[in-house]
Amino acid sequence: METLQEYLERLSSHEPTPGGGSAAALVAALGAALCEMAGRIADVPPDLLSRAQRLRADALAARERDERAFAAVIAAQALPKSNDAEKAARRDALETALHGAAAEPLHAASIALDVLRLSRELAQMHTGALASDIGCAAEFAAASLAACAYNVRINHRYMKDEAAIRAQSATLEPYENEAARIVHDVRGLLAQGRLAQGDK
Repeated sequence: METLQEYLERLSSHEPTPGGGSAAALVAALGAALCEMAGRIADVPPDLLSRAQRLRADALAARERDERAFAAVIAAQALPKSNDAEKAARRDALETALHGAAAEPLHAASIALDVLRLSRELAQMHTGALASDIGCAAEFAAASLAACAYNVRINHRYMKDEAAIRAQSATLEPYENEAARIVHDVRGLLAQGRLAQGDK
């Protein structure tokens, strides 16, 4: 199993993968793990813990899926283009790969949004000194979703399928709007001192 240090070495290398989409999914996994930790210590209902566990696993899987999707773009870009037939084949392969490279961070964004939703549920509970961990989970999930959105839209810049771009954008924008509302809610609880004071 790859260690965090090994992953960061790959992330910081000259290779194009992993990149921002992969890192964004990892940040969502960190948020889910914080929710899970806070939930365990606060002894929340088992279903909340199960959701946190599933989201952590889903986010880690999304990280690997994103890497594979972008690798497919790199592979399509490397296809030969010495004649019209090759150019057409390369163009089709690249469009398919770009569609997948946009779809994967869009999927990861949905996971990040679920982490945000869970963090708000935890924030509304009596969690005492764990409040800062829940706040961090919310911020990580929000940052993950925002980063995923960048990766969706950069692929849209190169895609030709306008219908696919519109469909993916129509899915992404509500995610962003809901995320903004949830972060506002969690920050509001912090500002009120409900999270900060707890049982200290």
